[in-house]
Amino acid sequence: MNLELDHISRDALPRVREMQKRVPPIVTRWLGRLNFADALELQEKLVVQKQNDPNIADTILLLEHDPVYTIGRTPDQTSLRGGSHLPHPFFQINRGGQATYHGPGQLMGYPIINLCNYGQDLHKYLRWIEGLLIEFLNTFEIEAQRREGLTGVWVQERKIASIGVGVRHWITMHGFALNVGGDLSPFDQITPCGISNIAMTSIEKETGQGVTVPAAAVMMERLAGQRVGDLQMTPPQPARL
Repeated sequence: MNLELDHISRDALPRVREMQKRVPPIVTRWLGRLNFADALELQEKLVVQKQNDPNIADTILLLEHDPVYTIGRTPDQTSLRGGSHLPHPFFQINRGGQATYHGPGQLMGYPIINLCNYGQDLHKYLRWIEGLLIEFLNTFEIEAQRREGLTGVWVQERKIASIGVGVRHWITMHGFALNVGGDLSPFDQITPCGISNIAMTSIEKETGQGVTVPAAAVMMERLAGQRVGDLQMTPPQPARL
């Protein structure tokens, strides 16, 4: 963790130095193809481990799912359109947001990060994920952006990445789903993220180039390691006289 130490009072320096020591590095793990139930169990296990031992490194799990639908813990489940017609398994999980689909061709990213090391700022964390995805897509010359009031990443009016996180004792789970390629038609069975008439897109559709999920995972691993510093806490500033 490299904090800028200029303009910090001498009294504050020991606290900042200690903060630098205690923040563990982030480890990225590529898990390959994994069904949703097993991935959820692994996340739960890692969250408990981090609760019990704050020195365990933060982790970003990168993987690809078998076809599945999920929805957050919300009483409004209209985005499922009833749910009985869904062609794939369905899970209600402890994240925010409405229904979405995960499946082959989609890069899943599940950061297990202790936000106590980063100012306990969930808003900043969500924006960090969005920024990471936008920069990643720029490497494919895709001009992605945020949309005001909507969490996720878009290419004009088309959605290319969804974000839904859960937090337990300030330790994150779940994360992002980036459409790399593959069949997007399962999204037609739901109202994705609760937004009517939404058009889903992918890297493959936007560029006309075939990209594998493992290849995308390698690129994401490199970028996430470079950009984790953007989550760092702002050092305390001296009082203005």
